[in-house]
Amino acid sequence: MGITFRKETFRDDFTFRNSPEHIRRFPFPFHEDAYMYAVNIEPHVVGPKGSVLENLIDVDEHYVAEMQDRALVLAEDPLRCQSLPHMTLAGWDLLELLMEQQALGYPEHFTLTRDGDRWRWINRPLGIDDTFTFGDTSTLPYGPMEYITRQSQGDFCILDQRDGNLWMDAGMVTTQADWSLDFDIGMNFFEWHAPVPLAHEKGIFVRALKFLTNIQQGKPARRLNWTMTINPRLDTSPENYHKWGPDRTTVTPENVGDKVHLRVELQSFWRLPRSNSIVFPIRCYLIKMDELVTQPKWARRLHRVIRDLPEELATYKGLTRYRPTLVEWLSRLDDGSPTSPGFGPD
Repeated sequence: MGITFRKETFRDDFTFRNSPEHIRRFPFPFHEDAYMYAVNIEPHVVGPKGSVLENLIDVDEHYVAEMQDRALVLAEDPLRCQSLPHMTLAGWDLLELLMEQQALGYPEHFTLTRDGDRWRWINRPLGIDDTFTFGDTSTLPYGPMEYITRQSQGDFCILDQRDGNLWMDAGMVTTQADWSLDFDIGMNFFEWHAPVPLAHEKGIFVRALKFLTNIQQGKPARRLNWTMTINPRLDTSPENYHKWGPDRTTVTPENVGDKVHLRVELQSFWRLPRSNSIVFPIRCYLIKMDELVTQPKWARRLHRVIRDLPEELATYKGLTRYRPTLVEWLSRLDDGSPTSPGFGPD
């Protein structure tokens, strides 16, 4: 049975919603009642059926709407997709990875057939049926990275490994949490992570870089990251801060449940076979407070995490202005009872 794709928007009237089934599969990022920035990397292996980890590349009910929103962003700002000249081969690697994973996990929606270098790709949700020559950019309407990431949920950064470091030399970034591909393109791992508070002093990024540069082909890794967003807006880029920044001033005790969204990134890391680059998919999931608190364990735990979050992290994540209102609203749903270990709902 195929996925039923929702008709919804991530801007203007903000009609995005999660179905009850998708609320329960939401990748809640807190395994305990407190949070501190950490590496928290683990092998990216298939997880439980019905979870976002059921397939290594997740496609869900928001797929078509997210791809429509990406097309709008790119029409407004083509620089959200960039690839330095030496990264074309890595783009073909990524195209192969995403086509294989989508066809494997969702054969009712995607089909990939290959006859040597002659490939046919069918994307039924988006009405695409293309035949092309693998490795020949002239046979596609876009470069290989742009072509496939216009059809894949989440952002994608391709990192070139050289000189003992990772360099952000290509990417498709339209659903980011307040950072800019156009600013970061060509930067190394430490440069683009420079704004993160507390983590540098703990040596977190030194350890993370060592781990990532040793990732092997066929053994991807993953981690969760999180922030919060007002309204279900995918494009919270610095370029568009004038559109979404003022939203933080609109939170009231009456609208917290509808306006405030937990924004979780499922970040994975894959070694690409021909280029030896690493691709860094950043899959964004959104859930409004009214949806999240239908799971009582999550309501209690989120209250405790946000209440006790170190001030530096609250500032970095942009929560300062509406944090007291959110904590007060969540406190009414926290009876002080223990929460069970782990991420999932009870």
